[in-house]
Amino acid sequence: MLWLQMLSLALSGDQVKMDYPPTRREEVVEKYGGVQVPDPYRWLEAMDSDEVKKWVAAQNQLTFAFLEKIPEREIIGTRIKKLWNFVRFGLPIKEGGKYFFTRNSGLQAQPPLYVADSLNATPRLLLDPNTLSKDGTVATGGYTPSPDGKHLAYYVQSGGSDWQEWRVRDVKTGKDLPDKIEWSKFSGCSWSKDGKGFYYSRYDKPADGKALADTNYYQKLYYHRLGTLQSMDQIVFQRPDEKEWGFDGTATDDGRYLIITVWQGTDPKTRVFYKDLRDKSLRVRELLTKHDARYEFIDNDGPVFWFLTDKDAPNAKVVAVDIRKPTVLKTVIAEQKQVLESASMVGNRFFASYLKDAKSLVRIHSATGKTLREVQLPGIGSANGFGGKRTDKETFYAFTGFTMPNTIYRFDVPTSRSSVFKKPTVAFDPAGYETKQVFYKSKDGTRVPMFIVARKGVKLDGSNPTLLTGYGGFNASMSPYFSVINLVWMEMGGVYCLANLRGGGEYGKAWHDAGRLLNKQNVFDDFIAAAEWLIANKYTSTPKLAIEGGSNGGLLVGAVVNQRPDLFGAALPGVGVMDMMRFNKFTIGWAWESDYGSPQDPKYAAVLHKYSPYHNVKQTAYPPVLVTTGDHDDRVVPLHSYKYTAAMQAAQTSPNPILIRVETRAGHGGGKPMQMVIDEYADMYAFLVKVLKMDLPTGFGK
Repeated sequence: MLWLQMLSLALSGDQVKMDYPPTRREEVVEKYGGVQVPDPYRWLEAMDSDEVKKWVAAQNQLTFAFLEKIPEREIIGTRIKKLWNFVRFGLPIKEGGKYFFTRNSGLQAQPPLYVADSLNATPRLLLDPNTLSKDGTVATGGYTPSPDGKHLAYYVQSGGSDWQEWRVRDVKTGKDLPDKIEWSKFSGCSWSKDGKGFYYSRYDKPADGKALADTNYYQKLYYHRLGTLQSMDQIVFQRPDEKEWGFDGTATDDGRYLIITVWQGTDPKTRVFYKDLRDKSLRVRELLTKHDARYEFIDNDGPVFWFLTDKDAPNAKVVAVDIRKPTVLKTVIAEQKQVLESASMVGNRFFASYLKDAKSLVRIHSATGKTLREVQLPGIGSANGFGGKRTDKETFYAFTGFTMPNTIYRFDVPTSRSSVFKKPTVAFDPAGYETKQVFYKSKDGTRVPMFIVARKGVKLDGSNPTLLTGYGGFNASMSPYFSVINLVWMEMGGVYCLANLRGGGEYGKAWHDAGRLLNKQNVFDDFIAAAEWLIANKYTSTPKLAIEGGSNGGLLVGAVVNQRPDLFGAALPGVGVMDMMRFNKFTIGWAWESDYGSPQDPKYAAVLHKYSPYHNVKQTAYPPVLVTTGDHDDRVVPLHSYKYTAAMQAAQTSPNPILIRVETRAGHGGGKPMQMVIDEYADMYAFLVKVLKMDLPTGFGK
């Protein structure tokens, strides 16, 4: 094929414009808010058609032919695999006196679940998801033990799909019961106090010939009694008049109430209903119904419910609501300068987890809200966990940093002392690396934080290969985290940077609002300003600067490459939302309107069209781009990446490659088997070595 011959010339070093697999164009135009919007590659939305499958196969052939000729590819993959081969643990869950936790021995595709009868007892294998498929693409999650520790509810997901199939395992025998629940999605599980069943949410089974996308509406809350068929499950709550409402059912630890949290898409705002489980009328009562703020149930003291909320508190606080006087919200823990991310009640104390400039800070308060002390964390990083019950005397938390692997600590509540429960050993010396936090000004003068991680003594001469990442959406906070992938990048001589963009939750509701809907351009401005700061401060230069992001972060990368193609040396957009005019028409895409706005609303249509990556591709010299996606992604469906890639390849005026790597039997990222992740990042880093003209340090991979 001619395009493969052109590829061979490009890899030999000759500056020849790549000849991509042919992609036909259609004359498709649609009107949004008075604007005529062309969509020449809409035919790529028919992802199961033979034509699209052939297009994907041709694109993969081109991409892998390019990657296979990069000599550093194999050594990078080998180093990732070697460094990832260490034992690591998940946070323990304690129920019925037993401890449940995951343990990956090193390179297992999926982490098995273990159970121990006490902290000092020898754990035994309870569930090994690696036995569920030959290729490791069936993952398990949602492990929820019953209150007596006798049963475990868990779900499986296949090929990266968001669909969950719930199963129940007998903890003593290690065998599954006949119980099986299908068509669940975006659902947790909460056992009734008697352990005879659990609450979960699901959608209706689609009718024959009905698109799966249509099943992401009208979620219902059910109760499943052990030993019965799914068809016999009791509908606890539904709202046929509200197709976008979803439900989380949480049984209180005292067994008296069922808390029903009503969510609507990805909007942080929620409603709260409840049910008195002693009331035989089965009546569901309304409690917080205005959809005016975020309300997260923490615990209860009889009829007094505690919630974390940002009602009249952009940085969030803890309030008490007495259901006998439901109109009064009594402040228990007042709003602080730091953002309150989460709160739990353990040992009759509140554990309040804050973010201070995107770093964790945990305070302990009495049941009345009095500040008692701070948890002494091991350093600058991210802490999560602190789960348990009001009667527990211990809790567990995980702490991690950019160069510190996820370490599990046991916290003794009466003495307020932490001790290491499980600490992994990684073949990596963190002493040679350092983490800095800097603050830079965005286009409008807003002060934005950014983490920079690199070898100590890195020379600021503009020559360092640098990987800049960000997210900037959905109130998600980007905090320090340990990643073998990032370590390998730094071993390769690279600098790793994480920018805490507006649209996230690092500084509360105001920070989120400043980067969503009509303010979305602020996110792109923040990211561009981060790149400019790194160049101005001599960390790197345009030919050495790569950017990376996934999902909403993939949208970020696509948008800024369009807006500033001159600024970057390479781009890695992953599973991105690239078509902002049709994102809400596929699977759960409608749920993102709370952050993006609806293309059908003229108020948002013009803004969406202005930054939509697919619609703003122009004839220009783009930097090298490697798009990644999964053919089974049913969250951000791969058609976004297909259409964007086709447009970019048609518009590219320079020899820089525009490639797409489509993983099979993979979805949005969750549940990917270990080797699949290793291969993907080895390809991405090999691509950067090639296009950034990197020289790996002497001895790399040894």
